[in-house]
Amino acid sequence: MSTVLLREVPVASPVHSLWAGTKMIAVFLISLVLMFWPSWPVLGLMVIFLAAVCLTARLPLGTLPRLPLWFWGLLIFSGLTTVPAGVDAVIRYVQVVLFGLMMVAASFIVAWTTPMGEIAPALATLGAPLRKLRVPVDEWAVVIALTLRGLPLLLEEMRVLRAARKLRPKDSFLYRAADNPMIDLLTAAMAVSTRRAGELGEAITARGGTGQLTAHPTTPGRADAIALGLVIAVCLAAVTSTLLL
Repeated sequence: MSTVLLREVPVASPVHSLWAGTKMIAVFLISLVLMFWPSWPVLGLMVIFLAAVCLTARLPLGTLPRLPLWFWGLLIFSGLTTVPAGVDAVIRYVQVVLFGLMMVAASFIVAWTTPMGEIAPALATLGAPLRKLRVPVDEWAVVIALTLRGLPLLLEEMRVLRAARKLRPKDSFLYRAADNPMIDLLTAAMAVSTRRAGELGEAITARGGTGQLTAHPTTPGRADAIALGLVIAVCLAAVTSTLLL
């Protein structure tokens, strides 16, 4: 897959300038529409809308993930297993696959156009009403933000460990000792993750603790209102097209 995963693509665009909370609300609205009205008009309209957002965000083609052939082969094989159940089952399977791919694409667009440092303050702002119910909103926002920040680092470490294992001489004792290469990689990944978690904890403590990650909540602006209105209009158009057919 492409190395640009859950990382901001540093280009100037109207989508990049939007508030992180606006993008997350947009993804939530799109997911609701796709979940309750997964018809072909809705799927087609959402594909066009997400493609337009990508063009507006000026994302280069190299940003798109290059999925391996076995992934597409697995999708085709799974689709063939639904053929004996009839045409309706095949159509439903294709709709479910498109729904999943579009939700992943929408999430990636948020990650590609949003600095990771803006995720926690936006989540804290969106969850502010829950504080009255004594919900630990700030703690949850920090956990989500750190998870999103740490996942690309973990994937990069996995690539390095895999490349290092390939360079290891096959006749060495260490190579023969690892009967299962997956266990070898997972063990090394856990060790690296533990080390990085310790370093990250020390860095956060030196900067004043996790509270500093949500200490400066951000708020939307006029452009966010326009963008959110556009998303709502697209969602209403999709639902209306389904109800009229």
